[in-house]
Amino acid sequence: MKLVKYLLVGIIFGITLSKAEVISWFRIYEMFKFQSFHMFGVILTAIAIGIGVMRLFKKGIIKDMNGNLIEVAPKSKGNYRAILGGIFFGMGWAIVGACPGPMYILLGKGVVAILIVLLGAHLGALFYGMNKHRLPH
Repeated sequence: MKLVKYLLVGIIFGITLSKAEVISWFRIYEMFKFQSFHMFGVILTAIAIGIGVMRLFKKGIIKDMNGNLIEVAPKSKGNYRAILGGIFFGMGWAIVGACPGPMYILLGKGVVAILIVLLGAHLGALFYGMNKHRLPH
């Protein structure tokens, strides 16, 4: 039954992203060319909500499904890894025109060309998994 709940949340999330046009290649293109505030507004809203929810986690107001406190790990040092990862993520996003979540939404909408991107994403994840012991963490 839990899986059905997750599936329904995923479908609602997909419909929301689709209706908000954040899976649109043209909206992403406008964002990277600084021609529209639409995507920046969505991203800033997500950041604000994330900050608020994290504060509620830290205060113990929001708990997990079993009623246990959610522990937030302290920030790690070494932002260069996050910056480097963000650069690679952003470059992939700019080249492909989709970030990982919306790739599946586009597939669900019948955009067959996204299969090439999904194949590349999965091969990249496989490559990372095979080589993560050699990478800085």
